[in-house]
Amino acid sequence: MQVRRSISLCIKTPIALTIGNFDGVHLGHQAMLTRLKKAAKQRGLRTCVMTFEPHPCELFSPDQAPARLTSLREKLELLAKSNIDQTIVYRFNRDFAKTSPEVFVTRILVNALSVRWILVGDDFRFGARRAGDLTLLKGCAEKYHFEVEEMPSFTINNQRVSSSAVRQALAIGDLNVARRYLGRHYSISGRVVHGNKLGKKLGFPTVNIQMRHNRSPLSGIFVVEVYGATESSQPKKLPGVASLGVRPTVCENGRITLEVHLLDFDQEIYGRHLRVDFLHKLRDEETYPDLDLLVKQMEKDVKNTRNYFLLHTR
Repeated sequence: MQVRRSISLCIKTPIALTIGNFDGVHLGHQAMLTRLKKAAKQRGLRTCVMTFEPHPCELFSPDQAPARLTSLREKLELLAKSNIDQTIVYRFNRDFAKTSPEVFVTRILVNALSVRWILVGDDFRFGARRAGDLTLLKGCAEKYHFEVEEMPSFTINNQRVSSSAVRQALAIGDLNVARRYLGRHYSISGRVVHGNKLGKKLGFPTVNIQMRHNRSPLSGIFVVEVYGATESSQPKKLPGVASLGVRPTVCENGRITLEVHLLDFDQEIYGRHLRVDFLHKLRDEETYPDLDLLVKQMEKDVKNTRNYFLLHTR
């Protein structure tokens, strides 16, 4: 998949396009991508996704912006797995936010991207102050000779699948609902970085995963599977127990940290890029009066994690 971070050079090959933040690339997004690919094939067009970085809410209301389900890297990896020809990562800034709906259509969709077919959600809004809607877009389509299709909401058991719905499930620790909406386990990817080595001193060495944002849609202690820790031609998953949160017993800076204790694994893997799949929530974060009580709880977490894998391994 080709990734473009600028449209300074016009795309001369006509495209079929869909636009959105695609945070999480959940089943609703995947349904849109499937429809995009089918329509593009029927019309002999290349497929293209336009997404934005940062999320508009992060620009205008950073304190109220929703926690991201995926980093930009994770989102692009998921889009690539969907066999999209190209993704445009459009820089969302205050100048772009002032673009009127009409200018967005003419300057970007028509002149720069050569759009011939476009798919949008039923709640699609665009342009300055979100003034553009589906009616306006269809009017422009007639004028500039491209097609517009509206994608209805994707539902499971009459529940609309959305990024917000996934966040709500993760916030209450319901990983089963999140998995149902995502079509996969919720995961976080990142590079292994050096920590304060406290886990090793306490008898539970951990790998510390670099977090790109200081907010997370979930927190607590989890049973996880980790990919990328071993060098192998075939991806090998390793069982572990993860702590995701601010570590209130040992840290006062309030920064989100993801630490994973891999069961029966003692290799140093600094710099390696891992993916952590969250399978089951064991408990919420807690504050302990001393490290001895913390260690006793960690022993229980490891025991419960081993029991989980014994019950769920076929």
